[in-house]
Amino acid sequence: MSFHDVWRRHDFAEVARRIASKTPADVRRALGRSRGSVDLEDFAALLSPAAAPHLEDLAQASHQATVERFGRTMRLFAPLYLSNACANVCTYCGFSAHNKIRRKVLSDAEILADVRVLRAHGFDHVLLVTGETGRVGREYLANALRLLRPEFSGLWMEVQPLPEQDYAALAAEGLSSVLVYQETYDAAAYQRHHLSGPKADMAWRLDAPDRIGSAGIKKVGLGALFGLSDWRADAWFTGLHLRHVERVHWRTRTTISFPRLRPHEGAEIPVTPFGQRDLVQAVCAFRLLSPEAELSLSTREDRAFRDRAFRLGFTSMSAGSRTNPGGYASAPESLEQFEIDDDRSPAEVAAFLRSQGYEAVWKDWDSTYDGFAGRAGARPAALAS
Repeated sequence: MSFHDVWRRHDFAEVARRIASKTPADVRRALGRSRGSVDLEDFAALLSPAAAPHLEDLAQASHQATVERFGRTMRLFAPLYLSNACANVCTYCGFSAHNKIRRKVLSDAEILADVRVLRAHGFDHVLLVTGETGRVGREYLANALRLLRPEFSGLWMEVQPLPEQDYAALAAEGLSSVLVYQETYDAAAYQRHHLSGPKADMAWRLDAPDRIGSAGIKKVGLGALFGLSDWRADAWFTGLHLRHVERVHWRTRTTISFPRLRPHEGAEIPVTPFGQRDLVQAVCAFRLLSPEAELSLSTREDRAFRDRAFRLGFTSMSAGSRTNPGGYASAPESLEQFEIDDDRSPAEVAAFLRSQGYEAVWKDWDSTYDGFAGRAGARPAALAS
C-alpha cells in the first residue's frame, strides 16, 4: 500500500479538530510513555494547544532522548544549488516560473568552483538542490553526482520527485539521501498554492518517498512548509508519513526538516501563524514520536534561535548556506530561493557548538557503506591541484 492510500483515509480538517480537542491529561499521558512507545494519538496530544504550557517538560524529554541516541553531536552540511530554473508556479517560492528572474543552470566548471569553496570550509556532506524542470533531469543529476563523488562522502538531493528507476540509477552514482518535502498535506491548500506545473500533481509527490525507499536509497527526508495550512495537522500528517516509511521501508533511515516560510521574490501570501515556540513544540514532539529519526535545523532560522534550540532534538544543521546557484564561488548573480537568517560562517557555527560541549560532525558516512570505495575514480582535473 502506498502512502497516498494511507493519506486518503484521513480528513485534514478532522485531524486538525482531533488535535485541538486533546486535553492536559492526554498530554501528561503522552509524556509518561516509555521511550519509543509514543503512538500517533500521543503525537497529536504533544502537538496540541494543550501541550503548549508543558513546553519545558517536552524540551527536557526531547533533549534527553536525543543525547541518549545521538550523543552531544551535530552534523554540519551545506546546500549546493545547481539551478533556479523551474516549471512550477508556486505562490511561496522565489524560483516560481511566473517570477521574471534570470535563470541559471550550473555548468561542470561552475559546480566544481562551488565545490572548492565547500571543501575549504571542511564540509563532507552536500545537499544538491534544484528547481523542478526537465533541464536538470536524470542525466544532469547523474553527471553532477559523478563530479562530486570523489569530493564528498555524503551526497544528498532535494529536487523534483522522480520515477523509481531514476532514483535507482542515481543511487548507483553514489546518491545516499533524498529529501522530498510535501509542503502541505492539506489538499485544498496544496491546490491553492501550486497553480501549475508538475508539482501540482499532489499524488505523485505524496508517493515519492515510497519510490525512494523501493529504489534502495539509504535515507529519505520528509517535511512540511509550515505556514501554508494548519501547522499542527501538517505536522501530524508528516508523522503519519514518517511512520509509514519506518514500517514499509525499514532499511531506510529518515530525516525530518522544519522549514518556515521566509521572504522571497514575488507577492506576499497569507501565512498561517507558526512561531518559534510552535517550532520548538513540533521538534520535541517528533523526537518523542521517533527516537531514531534525524531532525534538521535550517539557516532559515535566526542565530539567536539556533543558539538556543539546537540542543532540543536536532541532529544536523546547515551552515554558511547560499540559496542561489553559484552563490559560494562568485558574487550573487542569480536569485536566492529564500532569505537565510543565520549568516555565520561554518567555522563560526562549529566553534559555537564546541563552546557548548557539542562535537561538530563533518563526516558520518563513508563510501564503503554503499560499495563505492575504490570506484569513485580520479579527482576531477579542476580540483586535482
